[in-house]
Amino acid sequence: MEVQALGYVGIGATDLGDWTDFATNWLGMQMVERGNACRAFRMDDRKQRLVVDRSLADGERYFGFEVADAAALDALAAKLEAHGVAVRREPATLADQRCVRGLVSFADPGGNRLEAFWGAAVADEPFRPGRAISGFRTGPLGMGHAVFHVKNIDDLLGFYRDVLGFGVSDYILTPFRAYFLHVNPRHHTVALIETGKQDLHHLMVELYSLDDVGQGYDIALGAPERIATTLGRHPNDCVTSYYLKSPSGFMLEYGWGGKEVTPGTWQASEVTVGPSLWGHDRTWLPDEQRAQAREMRLQAANDGMREPVQVIDGNFQRMRGACPWWDAVKAGA
Repeated sequence: MEVQALGYVGIGATDLGDWTDFATNWLGMQMVERGNACRAFRMDDRKQRLVVDRSLADGERYFGFEVADAAALDALAAKLEAHGVAVRREPATLADQRCVRGLVSFADPGGNRLEAFWGAAVADEPFRPGRAISGFRTGPLGMGHAVFHVKNIDDLLGFYRDVLGFGVSDYILTPFRAYFLHVNPRHHTVALIETGKQDLHHLMVELYSLDDVGQGYDIALGAPERIATTLGRHPNDCVTSYYLKSPSGFMLEYGWGGKEVTPGTWQASEVTVGPSLWGHDRTWLPDEQRAQAREMRLQAANDGMREPVQVIDGNFQRMRGACPWWDAVKAGA
């Protein structure tokens, strides 16, 4: 598989101050100066993961996907060109701005600017979060995931699946169509949601501790108008999260506890429980779909739907079974 992870995201925005406050004090990223027109933000040992650039137009964005090395980048470029996709070999000056060693750019059928790169630079100094968090779950999983509004999923699904080599994790057909696609054990690195328009729906970053998410939600409750989706849990990737309105208008999902998939052998299936197991009241949905989503959550509760919590070694303590009734239920399961 050529693409390994989502490595970085760039955003065009005029208000660097609002973005700096949002990324550091709300999300816990580390701000790095990149001159008067640009702010870069760290999430780990990489020199940058999120870039906010005043020289780009508001709404202009790029998404950097990582490959293993120069040979893999050449192979991906050749595959794209064989499928009729125009590929630009970017100069070293732009690669330097992206803090990578090699870079190409192209567009998906929805017009999103995508970049593929290799050789991301590692910072000399340790990551210092903007607020007290345990850290972001990145590494080989990448910086998180990107979800795109699309007019028609069928126009883009084949590109990501057959050309870029993403695997389908699962999909939703109601109350809206959505496909979730992976390139590594993260449940999805890209998702497509059919909403009748082309845009960035949201970015997601994952934290190591549920308390990071809860404490971030406390911060968000101080400005409730920025909460786009309330605290809740997804049934497919099992993430517990909430969504914020970013300074650029798209949403930012802040989550914990993502389920892992097995690339190459994973079997895709339809998610029928609903887009959320509980919570996640979506203020941005049309009233009819919002009511339908609520009914699906209530039905899931009525049906007793549960999903295991995904935890990392050392991030939990095992409790003793102290309820005879529950112990009997488990013994009979």
